[in-house]
Amino acid sequence: MTSTDDESNFEDPGEALRLIEREQVNTLRHVTPDPRLMYWPWGLTWLISFGLSFLRFGPDGKTFVDMPDWLPLIALTGLLIAAGIFTGVVGARASRHISGPSSRQGAAYGISWSAGFTSLAIIFGRVSEHVPDEMLGLLWGGGMVALVGVLYMAGSAIWDVRDMFVLGAWISVVNVIGVLWGPGWHALVLAVAGGGGLLVAGFVGWMRRR
Repeated sequence: MTSTDDESNFEDPGEALRLIEREQVNTLRHVTPDPRLMYWPWGLTWLISFGLSFLRFGPDGKTFVDMPDWLPLIALTGLLIAAGIFTGVVGARASRHISGPSSRQGAAYGISWSAGFTSLAIIFGRVSEHVPDEMLGLLWGGGMVALVGVLYMAGSAIWDVRDMFVLGAWISVVNVIGVLWGPGWHALVLAVAGGGGLLVAGFVGWMRRR
């Protein structure tokens, strides 16, 4: 009796291995969050909020665009919290496709985003009145961006996505450089290198996913 094409394929160990690899890739794509949903909210948040901060509180106290002092900080706080909650929901929704420890890890990771940003917002809100006005943006921006970098690197361990770790490390380095550079410059560095980098990372990740 002659074998069918399908039977011949499974008799070939190489073809069977390739089939397993394809199924693994399809499964990983199904349970891993869309990179655009993980990166673009942060990219847009940083471009808008840190861009406003740079225009209002530029280097050496220079003002490029006259606007209310509170606008950049309110925009930064609101957009960061919204992006953190959105990313947390995306991570939690992705974990619902899997069961067992992996599901619990994904859900915990998603909750960590929301809890982390809410906690920092409350803490910074309590101490902000004791911080000089020119350092407020550095406190809020530097602190919350540091949390983003750490959470991305932690996420790479859960989802086994190397690009996520690289991005988290890049964000951390850019943030430290900006903080050391000082008010004004920190906002510019994060808007361009941070926000732009996140948008590019989301697009590249989406292309690879396809």
